[in-house]
Amino acid sequence: MKILRNQVKIIGGQWKRKNVSFVDTPGLRPTPIRVRETLFNWLDQDLTGKVCLDLFSGSGVIGFESLSRGASSVVMIEKSPQVFKMIQENKKLLQAEKAQLHFMDALVFLQKNNAKFDIIFCDPPFNESWEDKLFPQLANHLTKDGLIYFESE
Repeated sequence: MKILRNQVKIIGGQWKRKNVSFVDTPGLRPTPIRVRETLFNWLDQDLTGKVCLDLFSGSGVIGFESLSRGASSVVMIEKSPQVFKMIQENKKLLQAEKAQLHFMDALVFLQKNNAKFDIIFCDPPFNESWEDKLFPQLANHLTKDGLIYFESE
């Protein structure tokens, strides 16, 4: 399989207009700009001090966008080797030291980790029903006033 590099732009914060590259792989669909604009308007643009979790990171653009807007840290989970490698490259290019990357399955991460997050971004593959598997575990990882963004078909 030939790997093609595609790009999406970060739309706000310190890395506004910077590109995030991603591999052309089946099922990978970066969150479109209009959806991200709506999402970050809903979150009030400024994420200063927020601790975020980006499950099924894919392109990583949601996690990097969060850091660009002031999040204190973002844990990014991805299990595809090619996709994970590209997230690592983007982290290096952006000098995103506050991004913690984990090459593992999202469900395994949730089961083995007890960290709490202010915001959990969850954009799983559309080909499975993830809600029943994820929602019971996500609640255990939220801070008192935490928020979950869940993208589905």
